[in-house]
Amino acid sequence: MSFLRAWRRPVRTIRRAVYRLVPKRSKTPGLPPGTLVYTGVQRVERPRISVIEYDENRLEQQVVESVEDCFPFLDSPTITWINIDGLHDIGLIAQLGHKVDLHPLVLEDIVSVGQRPKLEDYEKYLFIVLRMLEYNQAEERIDSEQFCLILGAGWVISLQERAGDILDPLRERIRQNKGPIRKMGADYLAYSIIDTVVDHYFSILEKLGDRIEDLEENVVSDPTPEVLREVHHVKREALALRKAVWPLREVVGALERGESELIAPPTRLFLRDVYDHTIQVIETVETLRDAVGGMTDLYLSTVSNRMNE
Repeated sequence: MSFLRAWRRPVRTIRRAVYRLVPKRSKTPGLPPGTLVYTGVQRVERPRISVIEYDENRLEQQVVESVEDCFPFLDSPTITWINIDGLHDIGLIAQLGHKVDLHPLVLEDIVSVGQRPKLEDYEKYLFIVLRMLEYNQAEERIDSEQFCLILGAGWVISLQERAGDILDPLRERIRQNKGPIRKMGADYLAYSIIDTVVDHYFSILEKLGDRIEDLEENVVSDPTPEVLREVHHVKREALALRKAVWPLREVVGALERGESELIAPPTRLFLRDVYDHTIQVIETVETLRDAVGGMTDLYLSTVSNRMNE
């Protein structure tokens, strides 16, 4: 009887965890389309706005105080990358949307942080939503945040929920003028950002794979209720990871095969490589899900064998 109670407790835990995977919407039902309501974690710090302006021969990088300070860069003949850390300032997002002439539904999607990866073509610009993942080593979980990318003619705007990202190596490539990035257009910059985000998924998968291997050994050698709870926790992480990366194949494929004039033919060749990486990520996620999915049966089989002995 005590074994049954120990087995049922983790099952109830994973059920509650799966329910929490359903995003909570704090928007009031019935609001008009395009109403800006931030649905993420409430923050009090000011958003951080950084600007990188470059071409093959010059580079300028600075942090600006207000969103108006970065508007002159959008009209320059060079390539401009504006990055905003923090989506909680509705006024800032509205000002940016007014300057760039963003559709109200795009602004609504930016501040509604539960979006799935997607691509929307508005002719004058492309709106891309990704999930930026980071492995939280202290709490052994995968943290996910919404990452929005807007590609226009000669400029790229990236928006994320909080400060800190995985794009510093890309910024260093721009500063050091390594590779073709300073010679290419804004579409190549957008490709480079997407490629960096996708490549980082592999490090997440590697850490999750090592964790699953260790967990499988514990299931066989020491099948305690605590190990079963860990199995269900890892199963939830794999489910959240699949939810973040599965729609990405459609997004990258649409970028590669699309007819937008904002994407030059040479850049489409690089996007094809990102598409291949995306397929590898999805296949690896499915493999890890299958591996962790069979651990519950392995746990019960091991416990049953020990009881029989």
